[in-house]
Amino acid sequence: MEQIDILMATYNGEKYLREQIDSILNQTYSNFRLLISDDCSKDGTQKILKEYEEKDSRIIIFCQDKNLGYVKNFEFLLTKVENEIYMLSDQDDFWLPDKIEKTYNKMINSNADLVFTDLEVVNEKLETMFPSFNDYMKLTRKIKKYIDDYRLQYLYNCVTGCTLMSKKKFLNSCLPLPTISKYAIHDTWIACVVANKGKIAYLDEKTIKYRQHGENQVGTDKISHKFKKLDDVRELFLNVKIGLFKTYVENGKVFDENVRRQNQKALDYFEMLKQKRHVNFVGWNVFHKLYRTETFTYYMENFLIMNFPGLSRVLFKIRYQLLKILGKR
Repeated sequence: MEQIDILMATYNGEKYLREQIDSILNQTYSNFRLLISDDCSKDGTQKILKEYEEKDSRIIIFCQDKNLGYVKNFEFLLTKVENEIYMLSDQDDFWLPDKIEKTYNKMINSNADLVFTDLEVVNEKLETMFPSFNDYMKLTRKIKKYIDDYRLQYLYNCVTGCTLMSKKKFLNSCLPLPTISKYAIHDTWIACVVANKGKIAYLDEKTIKYRQHGENQVGTDKISHKFKKLDDVRELFLNVKIGLFKTYVENGKVFDENVRRQNQKALDYFEMLKQKRHVNFVGWNVFHKLYRTETFTYYMENFLIMNFPGLSRVLFKIRYQLLKILGKR
């Protein structure tokens, strides 16, 4: 049983921290180091961490001198990885008892470089909200269809970081973590690197109770559903894609030559769309190449919003009013 490094970044997490740490310490797979970096918490987090460090020799605590933000805090932890396999952990979830064991077995049996799993979405009391995170976020189809393809982790993130187990050998390509876009964060980037350079496997089981409590850094919230105007939705879509492809262009060494060219074309396309207010007839081939992996509905919704905002404004108003009547907005 080889030793695994588990990386947990904390910040003002006292409310759920004990429950999460206990769920890790009580795993059926016990040979691990739990590395925890606290990002200048102002509550009782550091006191709790020191208590656990004194009780269990597997726990190693780092306290930052200045606030790094959660991405750079995880980057710090990644530089402390010593074992050949590591996992990421949030401070407020609850790991099912055999999470490490099942994920590790999947990695070994499939000869994978990175394994991720499904999650059960729960509220702050660990009561089920959605039985499957990947079904709720409509990721399951793409995961199963493109698990052996770089496109799994290209247009948007399909790998939830708190389920991730990966191999240390890819860290030189991952670090330093890009910070160009808040929509392409540490787990997105780690999985993107492995999807392009190694093999990803998916364990179609829930290994975590993924707690949603209103203060999550990343969660199940669908931001665009809050908007009342199509222009706000479109601006979000474009900003997300521009940030994503800027990240890809500036870190081109991760990709092969064909994908590097595609990254630049995609960035040029989305930046051009920012200047179009009503209709666009240019670069449809770029859009098709990027979105052809998606469902027909997702493809058409994005195509119309991106390229025909004038028409989409009318359709959006009609749809918004219908959803409001149905009590869904």
